[in-house]
Amino acid sequence: MKIEGDTDTYELHPNVKAYALKDVGFQVSNAGNYTLERSVDPTSPYNKNQMLKITIAKDLSGFKMATTNASGNRRVNIFKGAHAEGNVEQYHFILQNLMDREILQKK
Repeated sequence: MKIEGDTDTYELHPNVKAYALKDVGFQVSNAGNYTLERSVDPTSPYNKNQMLKITIAKDLSGFKMATTNASGNRRVNIFKGAHAEGNVEQYHFILQNLMDREILQKK
């Protein structure tokens, strides 16, 4: 999976576990999938102008990842714009945490 503007590609870590997903804040949807929504605003986690959304299949077989606007209905490129530097730094911080916990890895 690759976010628009990012040079890195990510995949699920082979050791991913359901309890690790819950530990970092993933919620279980009605369909049983694991979802995580995080603001990429470095000034406040409550400012949801741009979001990182990750959905992992309930059987841990695959995932989707996107950066969206606050309502989640339009994808945005966080690597462009006036606040790109801070947003990208926060985006990489979130992904690094997921890699440290063996949820994602760089491909």
